[in-house]
Amino acid sequence: MIERLGEIWSNIRTNKLRTVLTGFAVAWGIFMLVLLLGVGTGLQNGTREQFKDDAINSIWVIPGQTSMTYNGTQPGRRIQFRDKDFDIITNEVGSEADHLSARVDDWQGRIVTYGSKSSTYRLRGVHPGHQYVEKTIMMKGRFVNDADISRRRKVCVIGEPVETELFNGESALGKWVSVGGVPFRVVGVFVDEGSEGENATVYLPIKTMQLAYGYSDKIDRAMFTVGDADLASTERIEARLRERMAARHNFSPEDERALHIRNNFKEFKRIYDVLGLMKSFFWLIGVLTIFAGIIGVSNIMLITVEERTKEIGIRKSLGATPRSIVSMIVQEAVLITLFFGYFGLFFGVLIIELLAKAIPSGADGAVFANPTVDFQTAVTALVVLVIAGALAALIPAGRAARIRPVEALSAD
Repeated sequence: MIERLGEIWSNIRTNKLRTVLTGFAVAWGIFMLVLLLGVGTGLQNGTREQFKDDAINSIWVIPGQTSMTYNGTQPGRRIQFRDKDFDIITNEVGSEADHLSARVDDWQGRIVTYGSKSSTYRLRGVHPGHQYVEKTIMMKGRFVNDADISRRRKVCVIGEPVETELFNGESALGKWVSVGGVPFRVVGVFVDEGSEGENATVYLPIKTMQLAYGYSDKIDRAMFTVGDADLASTERIEARLRERMAARHNFSPEDERALHIRNNFKEFKRIYDVLGLMKSFFWLIGVLTIFAGIIGVSNIMLITVEERTKEIGIRKSLGATPRSIVSMIVQEAVLITLFFGYFGLFFGVLIIELLAKAIPSGADGAVFANPTVDFQTAVTALVVLVIAGALAALIPAGRAARIRPVEALSAD
């Protein structure tokens, strides 16, 4: 075996430039495949990051402002949701929804005070289902529950940054804080995978917030999750809600500015499908590039056979079998493919790792995050490359095996 490797190495050294150029094509092919697959994964991960704050299977119903004349009304009319709208939405979606919530937002925020410390945080009045729609993670205590809503309890759930700023290492559970001058007992501490603003929030039972701060029965939006519903089902729900709300508030069902319905499932699937097609395209480009490199290996082995015709004739005259001749040519092709394929794989993975370190994971608004290449996929690609190299060498190897010693020895 060592003698055979020495022969192969001697032949490669004799044709260094040709071998390097052919090997570069092989290395470039697998390098591009690894790089493109890593980029595709990074784009898919970035898409997940975009949707990490809210449940992917959630639908948000948000009133807007009319932009069309309809039934005698002029455009520019602001649509205001009330508790009754949430009841209608709840009845309309029925069992198709598993977690529902209305929400009242105080974007200006209220001063929250504990002892001598105070700061301004935004408030949200919600139902218990909001925890699942917003993917709120409870670190201590509990979230708002149904009893808090029905009994108008003065309880609140605060984000970890709020606890850190106001309680100075002390646990906030069970403590009373003043929220805009109204006392609330802290029953839970949460973290949210969204932005810092999402964590610097105080959640209140929606009925309590409406009563305490003069919102009456007004709500700002409604949202719910749809379990394992497919895309067609979510689109039917969306269409029914638009028709129902348009009839109730007297605006055109075609007026999308009057009612914003954000179907996260549809948006996620649309983007993810595009990225899936893009990744398939990356595979195609990578495979074709590798194929071009393999064709190069086949060509260089044909040239090698032509140049070594006399040598092959001498080998056969001395008793070399066709099998040994084929083995010699195939082994040289495999060695070239494996050597340069490994370098292409190595540098492809290296570039992906450098990209992963250069691009911060979880950055707000990121569309590209944590590019990776599955190790098994990378190794499989290298193995397939080597097998393809061996197969590509069979044609020139077969030609070499058919050389007749007499003709070979008489060749120039």
